[in-house]
Amino acid sequence: MITIDGNGAVASVAFRTSEVIAIYPITPSSTMAEQADAWAGNGLKNVWGDTPRVVEMQSEAGAIATVHGALQTGALSTSFTSSQGLLLMIPTLYKLAGELTPFVLHVAARTVATHALSIFGDHSDVMAVRQTGCAMLCAANVQEAQDFALISHIATLKSRVPFIHFFDGFRTSHEINKIVPLADDTILELMPQAEIDAHRARALNPEHPVIRGTSANPDTYFQSREATNPWYNAVYDHVEQAMNDFRCRDRSSVSAV
Repeated sequence: MITIDGNGAVASVAFRTSEVIAIYPITPSSTMAEQADAWAGNGLKNVWGDTPRVVEMQSEAGAIATVHGALQTGALSTSFTSSQGLLLMIPTLYKLAGELTPFVLHVAARTVATHALSIFGDHSDVMAVRQTGCAMLCAANVQEAQDFALISHIATLKSRVPFIHFFDGFRTSHEINKIVPLADDTILELMPQAEIDAHRARALNPEHPVIRGTSANPDTYFQSREATNPWYNAVYDHVEQAMNDFRCRDRSSVSAV
């Protein structure tokens, strides 16, 4: 058992399962970005023995654009955000989902500023991005935040649908509790290597050029959007399988309801 807060638990998993982490801190997700940056600066490794590259951008829009670019090269990439920061990422979330690019965004859910700014928690930010096409997985406590972070990283690679893993800002992100930590060998065993290899094989490469980001007329646009339905229909099964594998390996009680 270890004593840790929600942000620290999530950041630990995200750091160990990523190669590029693009950040722009925003309350209450800031400490996830700050810890990842500190760990990279101290030379800590991910589960494959490499130090992730952490890049701080000029805004959340720049952070998600950096993630998008890293993913197109075949890297495993992630980011952290909240509130208006998440809203700035919406255009790129649409692109990531439309391209069936596996990726997890960790969100400490927070009130969206309207007539006034509030740093405290509700789900107005994550509810604003439901239409982007990202799958959403919500954690209710510190243990779930850690476990669901890993399950999200597994399920996105299996399904190719981007995931938004979210939990309550402050109530969970800053809650300090005792949890069962995930060891590196557990994470490495559960991460789907075949799907990671497939993600790398889809990277932009002059040896096997492809066209991306084209313009489409309504007839072909509709057909292309409909063609993604099988991937979305399979998301639940991939999450359930990831939870079952996790439970068998970690003897945890997580389950899909």
